Amino acid sequence: MAYVVTEICVDCKYTSCAAVCPVEAFHEAPDTLYIDPDTCIDCNACQYECPIDAIFPDYDVPEKHKPSIEMNAKEANKFPVIVTTKPPLKGAKCSDPSK
Repeated sequence: MAYVVTEICVDCKYTSCAAVCPVEAFHEAPDTLYIDPDTCIDCNACQYECPIDAIFPDYDVPEKHKPSIEMNAKEANKFPVIVTTKPPLKGAKCSDPSK
């Protein structure tokens, strides 16, 4: 099992989840984050830290977000690892209700 960042994160990109990851599984794309499933140790720390509920265990990803499982696996290693907190992106596609 691995955790998955869904498209809910697109244009929001809160990074507190990456900062709590003990194994540096998060990768930062310009508009979202990805989790490398081969690095993820399923500790669940990131899911609790995500303020917009964009992270799910791969077995519990809602049906409409299932493509995110493959996206994380294919895209994560194309981008640099992120281990720190940065200001959220809050772009046009951000589904953050506090925006």
